[in-house]
Amino acid sequence: MTNAQNTETPAAPRESVTLTDNTSGKVYEMPLLSGSVGPKVIDIRPLYAQTGFFTYDPGFTSTGSCESKITFIDGDHGVLLHRGYAIEDLAEHADFMETAYLLLKGELPSVAQKTKFENDITRHTMLHEQINYFYRAFRRDAHPMAVMCGVMGALSAFYHDSLDISDPHQRMVASYRMIAKVPTIAAWAYKYSTGQPFMYPQNNLNYAENFLHMMFATPCEPYKVNPVVARALDRILILHADHEQNASTSTVRLAGSSGANPFACIAAGIASLWGPAHGGANEAVLNMLTEIGSKDRIPEFLARAKDKNDPFRLMGFGHRVYKNYDPRAKVMQMTCHEVLDELGLRGEPLLELAMELERIALEDPYFVEKKLYPNVDFYSGIIFRAMGIPVSMFTVLFAVARTVGWIAQWNEMIEDPHQKIGRPRQLYTGFPQRTYVPLDARG
Repeated sequence: MTNAQNTETPAAPRESVTLTDNTSGKVYEMPLLSGSVGPKVIDIRPLYAQTGFFTYDPGFTSTGSCESKITFIDGDHGVLLHRGYAIEDLAEHADFMETAYLLLKGELPSVAQKTKFENDITRHTMLHEQINYFYRAFRRDAHPMAVMCGVMGALSAFYHDSLDISDPHQRMVASYRMIAKVPTIAAWAYKYSTGQPFMYPQNNLNYAENFLHMMFATPCEPYKVNPVVARALDRILILHADHEQNASTSTVRLAGSSGANPFACIAAGIASLWGPAHGGANEAVLNMLTEIGSKDRIPEFLARAKDKNDPFRLMGFGHRVYKNYDPRAKVMQMTCHEVLDELGLRGEPLLELAMELERIALEDPYFVEKKLYPNVDFYSGIIFRAMGIPVSMFTVLFAVARTVGWIAQWNEMIEDPHQKIGRPRQLYTGFPQRTYVPLDARG
């Protein structure tokens, strides 16, 4: 009988990198991991056990915190893929529900799967009626993002049947509920701030149409959703659905790593998104364009942006990840034109100013050298303004879109057998141990 071991092909040697401790002369080997695309990754999990050292990486910009199959970004070449599909293809050919299914399930749905998914989401769009009273506990001038944080977290007090994260069915129900209810939560936050009555979801409308209806309809008269505006909003939701391990997504994963319930985890993501350095960038773009005011002042503000001693920054240009043209910005620019044409706002001064600013900046050697290209936030604020969405709701729209990405990432984390509770280390620079001095003996 032939020995099976003799017929096997020897395994290829595992790649690794060598680290040398110059103080002791010791040499350590760290495994090198390869993804399906993208740069290789040094596996530093054995680092402390072998060397007694930690790494120091503020912002975790050089640290991979997890393994994921959901979203891939190549910032140098301006590439964004969801489950392998280019964001441009999804924005042009798919709708938000199809993209949501892809992010959650890993594959594009069949006609039957998409129909069922849409029906399942539609059945969960209403909020528990007692949540009406929860809204009334807020001040009328409360920021909608504050309301979003509170109401999303409070869902765990209403839906006890979907809190067991060890049960795949309960995780699915919680996921569907949050995707379905977040537009209702958002629209009601706006209605509450204006003093208008809440508008309930309509099962005959699609995801984007339903949100617009709940935002702008009143009981006084029928409201007809503009299909061009609805399609533009749907595309914006696709463009913001997920963006790899950004601050809010990492927050959701970190909260989820402790075993927290899904509603609390997504509420944590909303809180992180609220920060002006993350979800508030499109509002900052609109404020900047308003400050510039006219085309003839663009050179003045470009000069200020180049001046290291001037705190002014050109908002909507450049990105923490993209060192090329943000692929979402091209789609957003086209969408902006479609909306303004449809609404008869082609001469919108802010759009004309934005286009001229983009043209000049892209021809300026300073911005070209530093690869400060327009990002997705550059046009989105103008689109929202044209739609009649107030500035206070800009980040809320971001949260509505990103909820599906957060949920997909949260589910992936729960199912990852290698995932551990998040516990970053630190470089301590405070006092070493000191002796306690009694109060009456202190000077």
